[in-house]
Amino acid sequence: MESIIGLKELVEARIFEDEKEALEEAIRQLLRHRRDVRIRLAIHRYRNEDISLGKAAEIAGVSWDEMKDLLLEHGIAPRLGPQSMDELKEEIEAIEGYFANEGE
Repeated sequence: MESIIGLKELVEARIFEDEKEALEEAIRQLLRHRRDVRIRLAIHRYRNEDISLGKAAEIAGVSWDEMKDLLLEHGIAPRLGPQSMDELKEEIEAIEGYFANEGE
């Protein structure tokens, strides 16, 4: 049985400058070609990093509605909008501040 090519061998063959570059390219290709991996990553980040539903959909490469359905299938309630009056007030202040500083 032939062994798997290692990062070091790819660098020695001068295909990549260093192992970090080879690993980054491998991950890019994995995410490009494996929808299931993108979806699992998006769900993980949504659950653990407090990213938005839109950002999770972007990572997964799916629509907003499909991402919402995927989260529900995995037992995760989508966070839709502010969860309290305080959060709503903070969002309004942030938007007002953005537009007030837009002309500067």
